[in-house]
Amino acid sequence: MKIVAIANQKGGVGKTTTAVNLGCALAERGQRILIVDLDPQANATSALGLQEIEGDTLYEPLLGSGSVIDKIIPTRSERLFFIPADLDLAGAEVEIARMPDHLTRLAQALSILRLDQTFDFVLLDCPPSLGILMTNALAAADEILTPIQCEYFALEGLVKIVRVVEQVRDSGANNQLEIGGIVMTMFDSRTNLSAQVVAEVRQHFGKCVYNTVIPRTVRLSEAPSFGKSILEYDPRGAGAYAYRKLAREFTQRHGAPASLRAASHTAASEIL
Repeated sequence: MKIVAIANQKGGVGKTTTAVNLGCALAERGQRILIVDLDPQANATSALGLQEIEGDTLYEPLLGSGSVIDKIIPTRSERLFFIPADLDLAGAEVEIARMPDHLTRLAQALSILRLDQTFDFVLLDCPPSLGILMTNALAAADEILTPIQCEYFALEGLVKIVRVVEQVRDSGANNQLEIGGIVMTMFDSRTNLSAQVVAEVRQHFGKCVYNTVIPRTVRLSEAPSFGKSILEYDPRGAGAYAYRKLAREFTQRHGAPASLRAASHTAASEIL
């Protein structure tokens, strides 16, 4: 199992869109996926039509008073599971900051999933900030996947992410953390700027940048308001095609075949 933090301290770059649609596309390919919404704004939660669910968040596990296993809920996709978020997570961020092990609370909460190995990938949808929740995600993750909008300040945001990764390593919270990939999002083929930004990011970060580029489409923007992934909302459109292609490239990079797991009797699998 790999834990992947989908993170960028800049808002509006496609983090939640990527977490939800990449997760759905990987599940469609046969992977067992858990998406964790770590943003108190709960955009990933509403994007999957789960906004009415309350209490099934990481608030209690982060504070050591509950198990992450009890917070996992199924989705409409057979192999896709989810842990929602709500505004309580904002309060958890304040409480965690007072704890001596404040950087590793999430890593401790997710450790049971590493032992269980029910999932192939856990995708952490991080908030757009450099606060406690995001640093906890980076301390718990094996790698970081960074969506970057095809705009002028893209490289500036990437430099900040690289610094944060170095800080997490230097703190001792997670010395194995690495940038696993960069995904260029909101690509507008009608402008020269988008192509120039992609070329510049590739020049600086090379093979770290995914070949797949996510286009800017109206359908991708509309899908969350219907509580659906783009694969459900517009399965034959450009957005769905791009995220399926990204999922294929993601799987190839990680060298993991689609897992067809038999039913087991481990703690997590019993509740799925």
